[in-house]
Amino acid sequence: MGTGPPPPFCLPEEDRIAVNKACFIQELSACLETPDLDALRARIRAIREALAGLRPDHACLTTCGETISFRRDILLAELEQILEARTLARARHYLRRLRAGCSQVRTNPVNDINLLRWKEYDEVLTDSLWMIRRRDNSGAHIGSYWGNFVPQIPRQMMLRYTRKGEWVLDPFVGSGTTLIECRRLGRNGLGVELNPEVAGLARSLIAAEPNPFDVASDVVVGDSTTLDFGALLRERGVERVQLLLMHPPYHDIIRFSQDPRDLSNAPSVDRFLEMFGEVVERTCPFLDEGRFLAVVIGDKYAQGEWIPLGFYVMTEVLKRGYTLKSIVVKNFEETRAKRQQQELWRYRALVGGFYVFKHEYILLFRKKGCE
Repeated sequence: MGTGPPPPFCLPEEDRIAVNKACFIQELSACLETPDLDALRARIRAIREALAGLRPDHACLTTCGETISFRRDILLAELEQILEARTLARARHYLRRLRAGCSQVRTNPVNDINLLRWKEYDEVLTDSLWMIRRRDNSGAHIGSYWGNFVPQIPRQMMLRYTRKGEWVLDPFVGSGTTLIECRRLGRNGLGVELNPEVAGLARSLIAAEPNPFDVASDVVVGDSTTLDFGALLRERGVERVQLLLMHPPYHDIIRFSQDPRDLSNAPSVDRFLEMFGEVVERTCPFLDEGRFLAVVIGDKYAQGEWIPLGFYVMTEVLKRGYTLKSIVVKNFEETRAKRQQQELWRYRALVGGFYVFKHEYILLFRKKGCE
């Protein structure tokens, strides 16, 4: 709540505008009561001028009291659409929509996205081709651990498929990328890592990330093919999670340890798929019905043959109580193994008749029930 003299009518924070919520809704309601289109347009122009800083005396836009924040460009575009309406009925339709976005929140059951203000969620990707130019190395994130995925992937999955305070389970947590993003977004996270040294690294990185929402961020050392996930969750006072996120090894492309339980040491593709399937079976009962599993996986090339690991993994998941919702193809420009060998890989591709890997998959499944 504001105290003392009122601050300016709006508070620009980068590209945002803050206005008094109750007064702004009241002003929009008054616009709806205007008897003709010209009068309505006049009132909307007055609001637009105030937002542009031309009329700071516009009382309804003072930021005393509870405020509501808009993206500047979107709010101005909404007002412009009202001004361009050719009929009073259409202008009132746009006005009601704007007012609803100020006074109501409408979400679906699996995220916090306010569908009445959907235009403001530019960060949330909805296309099936992701071109991510560089990984996010801010905060505690690092890019030096072999095989960790870019933080943008777990971030997108959590924004789309979880709400604040819910639980995310990552059975291949590695250096802790998922749990760092959990802290940033206010999700509780539980990760499992087979290698104790890597688990220690993950814990130290996660601890270095601020925890403004006071969420759980736990890393457990264990084998996800045999672990009792139910017991782990009950120890934390929960029965189920709301998102499963898996980034397994791409079979033996990178060998992460000498441990035979490590999926990267599976002696064959078939055994790799069996081991991965065991993880899916062990985690499925602890995902809420109707919630989502995201698997990040790439293919491999061996002995002159393209091995479609992504599609093999997809088949394994579909055997175990899930329906396929989407396949996202994500670019990657270079890996540590290929960074200094781009010309060599181009030559190999020309000789061998194949194409150099530049993509991986994000396979999205919805739980329909586990046997």
